[in-house]
Amino acid sequence: MNNLFNPSVYQSRRAKLVAEMKSGVALFLGNHELPMSYKANTFPFRQDSSFLYFFGLSLPNLAAIIDFDENREILFGDDIDIDDIIWMGVQPSMQELGERVGVKEVRPFSELKKYIQGRELHFLPPYQAENKILLSNLTGESVEKLGELSSVPLIQAIVKLRSKKEAIEIEQIEEACKIGVLMHETIMKSCKSGVSEQYLAGLAEGVTLSYGKGVSFPVILSQRGEVLHNHRHDGILKKGNLLLVDAGAENNFRYTSDYTRTLPVDGVFETKQREIYEIVLRANTEAIASLKPDIYYRDVHLFASQIIAEGLKELGLMKGDIQEAVKVGAHALFFPHGLGHQMGLDVHDMENLGENFVGYDDTISRSKQFGLSALRMGRKLQEGFVITVEPGIYFIPDLIDIWKKERKFEQFINYAKVEEYRDFGGIRIEDDVLITGNSLRVLGPPLAKTVDELQKMICS
Repeated sequence: MNNLFNPSVYQSRRAKLVAEMKSGVALFLGNHELPMSYKANTFPFRQDSSFLYFFGLSLPNLAAIIDFDENREILFGDDIDIDDIIWMGVQPSMQELGERVGVKEVRPFSELKKYIQGRELHFLPPYQAENKILLSNLTGESVEKLGELSSVPLIQAIVKLRSKKEAIEIEQIEEACKIGVLMHETIMKSCKSGVSEQYLAGLAEGVTLSYGKGVSFPVILSQRGEVLHNHRHDGILKKGNLLLVDAGAENNFRYTSDYTRTLPVDGVFETKQREIYEIVLRANTEAIASLKPDIYYRDVHLFASQIIAEGLKELGLMKGDIQEAVKVGAHALFFPHGLGHQMGLDVHDMENLGENFVGYDDTISRSKQFGLSALRMGRKLQEGFVITVEPGIYFIPDLIDIWKKERKFEQFINYAKVEEYRDFGGIRIEDDVLITGNSLRVLGPPLAKTVDELQKMICS
């Protein structure tokens, strides 16, 4: 409970939300401790990010409201009893907790339902099963309807506030990036043949728990990098393989980082690996260099796609008019995901509020084209946004087989050449970037990513 900003930070955020909303009551449900194998054996507790943003308290079984009609803020929860004190020690009272985050009025949790009954209620889409049941009991609506009944005005107001990071938040994200860099460097130094993937994933998680709250998402670490979110760590590193590591950290304030590096086992890239790696690196660095306020991130995604397609054409994997190939999505055989997403208190920031609210707006809608449809963030960049930039090239045998059988984009794809790369795997490179007043800033300490830097780090 020591990881709190000054109460004025939370008061200011709530005041800004009040200015965005016209009427009604906003309900914020904190998360619950979830049993891992029986009631008393729980998963590590993680508070809801919007609750953290506005109320700061990282404790289970809390709720809060902001009453726009009556200009009131109330924290709902229960003081602990002697049974809790025996197991947990003396804890702050609800009144003390409220004071720490600038909320003067506190009430028992049992009074929450009575307070909101008959009011115009705004709530966010619930994602935790316990809160779905609780919200159903509070509102009388079925669990199945809660998603469609969640408040679009509240979602839009929160996205507006949380997308632009405050200076104090950027400091916390920088801390998370420092931890993220350390975890990746720890893996790099042990990326040797004979080492198990499980061991490396454990090293990474150990670093994050030593300096923060743990990983910001389950570690992706695999020699099967063509599986985009490969959480299996059952392999043994072999010389000549590539190890894709997509991993980030949460700092003690729950702000996140998200890096990806692709490493040659034992530190030496083979010729094909180096050629593909250099294409992805060029897409990463040139996409980052192009970032600035007021440009659509979808255009940056397409710019990176163009670089990837041109590089693949140079290697004979693609052919024809590359601009047209990217326009129709032929490159997505090799780059089937989006260039990046917002990042903050969530590694995919605010994704529980709905990707289309976070990454799109009334000026741009999500594409239905394969590959481009996976772009989580397409809207105009603004000062204060923190985003990831993560291009990649992958050779996915099952996808190759389907497209080849359908003779899809034969005018742009050299399937005979692609077969030579069938067992290649995948490469992705990812960095975290802050959009500044007229440009950008790559966050965190420098993390090796050129061929020479990686070979030096792994072989050290």
